[in-house]
This record gives sequence, structure tokens and C-alpha cells, in this order.
Amino acid sequence: MDVRAVIMGGGVGTRFWPLSREKKPKQFLPIISEKTMIEETVLRLSTFITLPQIYTIAGLYQTQAIKELLPSIPEENLLVEPKGKNTAPSLILATAAVYLQNPDAVVIALPADHLIKDTERFLKKLEAGVQAALDGDQFVTFGIPPSYPATGYGYIQFSRQDFTEISEETFYVVERFKEKPTHEQAKEFLDEGNYFWNSGMFIWQAKVFPEKLKLYAPDFYPYWGKMIEALKSSDDSMLASIFEDIPSLSIDYALMEKAQPVWMCEGDFGWSDVGAWSSLTDIWTRDRHGNTLRGESIVLNSENCLLYNPDKLTALVGLRDLIVVDTEDALLICRKDMDQKVKDIIDMIKEKGKKEFL
Repeated sequence: MDVRAVIMGGGVGTRFWPLSREKKPKQFLPIISEKTMIEETVLRLSTFITLPQIYTIAGLYQTQAIKELLPSIPEENLLVEPKGKNTAPSLILATAAVYLQNPDAVVIALPADHLIKDTERFLKKLEAGVQAALDGDQFVTFGIPPSYPATGYGYIQFSRQDFTEISEETFYVVERFKEKPTHEQAKEFLDEGNYFWNSGMFIWQAKVFPEKLKLYAPDFYPYWGKMIEALKSSDDSMLASIFEDIPSLSIDYALMEKAQPVWMCEGDFGWSDVGAWSSLTDIWTRDRHGNTLRGESIVLNSENCLLYNPDKLTALVGLRDLIVVDTEDALLICRKDMDQKVKDIIDMIKEKGKKEFL
């Protein structure tokens, strides 16, 4: 088997503002350990494949940061997207790069900033997923068993009756992808029992990918040939022109939601997308009152708060269910149940022309 992992290292991590910024987004921060999240992702993969089989795809500035953090990855594997246009264009480019080296290779597309607690189980599932992708022309994904009716995730609806066993793992046929639901819809999904969270991790054969584009994403298919030509000729200006024209869309909306067939394996390996500040309450240590604290603190009559303020003493008095994040130039105070709205602050900062806070 020829397996290549493509780590999506772009994105700004807007829900982790004010700690996550354009020049140092979430994937380059030591949020879950002393290592940055992208380093953790590479370390997790390094027992499954070799470093020359690992690629990253990100903007120029982020790629320069990746080069400094991960000098052991071959420089030619650090793919640069000329312009941030969401995950569909970046994965078309990355898959095209792999395709030119070996059309029979299997591509594993992974976000750079996810937490996997059970690495051994994850790698076992990953190996089975590669075998499943080689078993035909299907795409493969992982669905996360939902622990609560989340409205911040997309969902995967699958058939429990239509499945295949590969390498002692079960792969269910995906019926459809669902966008982020309302709270009532999410409760219905959990009650029905055949809806899992969309992990954003995908596996496909490089040679199968353009076939799926042609059938299910015809608006994107012409760009595949153009990217192949640009990569063959090492024409950066041509690639930049392509990224100016290509639609900005996620791989989910552009292709995965329409493609057939798609198989899903249960991702029961301790996954978190670490998508917002409140997700850290299940990752960082909590005190006996449910407070998650980073930095010297005095806490009085306060419960279920999250505090990040490593540089100074912070006192919390009579507070409940709040997030407090203090950085050198910005302070965030937010209700825990509204932390998905932090990304809206970014738009307001842009409207005010305060780019120094981005």
C-alpha cells in the first residue's frame, strides 16, 4: 500500500480568539499539551506512515511556520495554496500532487487541530479505512458517536442495515450528510440512533478522486486538470490564477455530500475538534467546582468557569458558566453556552478596522 496523509494546516481558528490569531492560529498553539496541535497530529501519524508520506496544505505564512515546527517533513511535501479558498480547493491541489506521484496511492485528509485521545485505536481504524478505500471506488469517513445534541457539528446519517466488515471494523453506507442542525433537530438525530457527528476526516484513492469530481462536483472538475498542468510545469503564476477563479467551498459541501458511495466507520477513539473554548473543559483539568483554570487564580463561590490567564493572578468571585481569556492585548468574557459566537467578534473587529487585533 502507498498511503499519503494530507494535513490541512490552514484556517485561523476564529472561535479561539483572542489566543488564536491570523499569524498564530489554533493549530500552532500548545493547547492540549506542550506541543502544538499540528505537531501532535504528525506525531500521531508517524507510527503509521513515514514522514516522507506526510504532506501539509496551507497558506504561505502558515507553511513557513510548519517548516520551522516540522523540519523533518520534506520541503516538497509542504504544499502552498496561493489563496485561502476553503478545503475543497486545497484538497484538490493536494490530491493532484499525490496523483502525479502515484495515482494508486491512498490519500488520508486530516485536520491539523483535532484531539485524538486513543491513538492506538485511531490508527487501527485508519488502517481499516485505507483497506476500505482500496476495496472499491468509495470514499471513506469517520463518524463520531454523539454524546449530546450538538448544534456546532454537521451530522452523518447512515444505514445500520447496510454495512461491510473490513479488518474487523464495520463500515456503514452513508445515506446523507446533514448541515449543522437546530437543537430540536439534534435531539431527534440522537433519538433516531443512526446519526453521528461529521469528523471532517476523509480517505480516498488518488485516481478515484477526479472521477468523483467529474460525476458529483462538475463545477470543480475543470480545475483538476488545470492544477495537474500547473504542478507538472511548476507554474506558480498559473496556480495563483486558478485559486483566484476557483469557488470557495468546503470539501463537504463541494463533494462529500453528493458523492456515492461513501462509507463511514465509527470514530470511537476519543475525538474532539477542540472547536471552541468550552471544549477545553473536557480536556484540561477541572477543580471540584467544575472550573477549568490556566494561570494563577483565586476562586471564590464560582462554578463551571473556564479561565485562561497564565501571566497574572486572576480572582473569580461569584461567577458561573463563564469563559475568561486574557491575552497581552485583548480580553474575552463570554457565557460558556455562547462561545460559538466568538467567531462573530472577528467580523466586528474587521468592520471597525482594528486589524491589529486579528
